[in-house]
Amino acid sequence: MVREREFAKKIASLEEVFGFLEGFYAEEGISARSGLTLSLVVEELFTNLVKYNTASGNPIVLRVSRQEKQAHLELVDRDVDRFDPSTVAPVDVDLPMAERRPGGLGLHLVRAIVDRITFDYQDRVLRIAVVKDLEPSDV
Repeated sequence: MVREREFAKKIASLEEVFGFLEGFYAEEGISARSGLTLSLVVEELFTNLVKYNTASGNPIVLRVSRQEKQAHLELVDRDVDRFDPSTVAPVDVDLPMAERRPGGLGLHLVRAIVDRITFDYQDRVLRIAVVKDLEPSDV
């Protein structure tokens, strides 16, 4: 079953986002460990949408579902300019701090955590879809 909810496009909405996710984890029997990982992914992506897609005040849609051994997450941001996060260069975490450019670390973290992430932009709508394999204890 897909659960969906809209959240105001502001950092303060994260408390509501986490409450929504906690209900999903409880209903689907997802462990605290997997839930923490999924919440971190959603926090990073949601925060980026709030910080960088400022032209639109439309709410952000969050869809979540469990399909057997995987959690599926989708964030939808409407009426925004084109931005394809998949074109962002990987962060070189081996560089000394003084040589690094700011930005991109959250997306780097998300890419390292999830099993699949896709970005789609059509008609001023950005969709970010994530698939994460669940822990064996969740299956």
